[in-house]
Amino acid sequence: MDITRHLISKEKLSSLIGKCMEDGKKVYAPVKKNNLVNFAFISSFQEITNDYINTVQSAKPVLFPKAEKLMEIKMSKDNIELKSRDKNLISETIVYGSRPCDATGINILNKMFTAGITDQLFAERFAKTTLISVSCKKCDSKCFCTSMGINPGNTDGSDILLTEVENGNYLVEIMTDKGQKIISSYQSYFDKAPDINKDKYLVDVPVAFELKGFDEKIKDAFDSPIWLEQSMRCIGCGSCAYACPTCACFDIQDSFNGQEGQRKRNWDSCGFSMFTLHSSGHNPREVQSKRWRQRILHKFQYMPEQFQLFGCTGCGRCSRSCPTDMNIKEHLINLIKNI
Repeated sequence: MDITRHLISKEKLSSLIGKCMEDGKKVYAPVKKNNLVNFAFISSFQEITNDYINTVQSAKPVLFPKAEKLMEIKMSKDNIELKSRDKNLISETIVYGSRPCDATGINILNKMFTAGITDQLFAERFAKTTLISVSCKKCDSKCFCTSMGINPGNTDGSDILLTEVENGNYLVEIMTDKGQKIISSYQSYFDKAPDINKDKYLVDVPVAFELKGFDEKIKDAFDSPIWLEQSMRCIGCGSCAYACPTCACFDIQDSFNGQEGQRKRNWDSCGFSMFTLHSSGHNPREVQSKRWRQRILHKFQYMPEQFQLFGCTGCGRCSRSCPTDMNIKEHLINLIKNI
């Protein structure tokens, strides 16, 4: 659908979110706790903080939980009962305050989880989640969204995008049917949008590198010594994958006490030493340099081949969270120059 525009004041925005909660929608938004800002389930608009460049983690856990029960198992002498998770119990949800880079990330996750055999739990959450993103007015040195073809006011992936303009007002852009449903259901909160050039209210994120042709060039670098050079500081902790809005590796584990049990899906990471460990003891990625290579090739070669998009949004979270200062922007600049 075509993008439509409205205007909403901060006061009406607060009332709108409150009304959505009254109507039974679960709302997740950035909340500050112990000097860290993360998405959390909220019960009032006043819990939301605007004091963040980006949250520590993206809104990924709302649609792809860190650990989720897939199935319950009950066993008796004569029967085995398998009870799958009821996707109809998933609630209507609003994610408020995600950045445009995160909205792009959720769009990427949706492509991964619905390619081939659709992941029903993810698809149901995605269908019932409305993403109300907020444009960026500031950035830091770790941000590089513009190098990934995104910008601080990017609309792709969001259902509604808010851009703060003058006098505490927000320009409201509606991109999807889910976004339009919010507007149609709560029309009284919105005013007609004046002619606004939103670009002047956005932060300027300098382009750090040019990725055109990189996915083709990197195909010839599989045996390059650059992976060892770049991985020397990596300790394989997985914080980059857990902070990343697009990483989707998971492990499935069963727990059983002989009478009943459950099957769970848990986040995993290709950076972990046991991720590719075979039961024979063989590990095809036995050293960290091979695991670092896999991470970069997956995002910048394999995903463009499969989905025609990069598996990175330039949010910079992996660099901010890394305890040994592995900076992906610096690594990409180095790769582009040297492979």
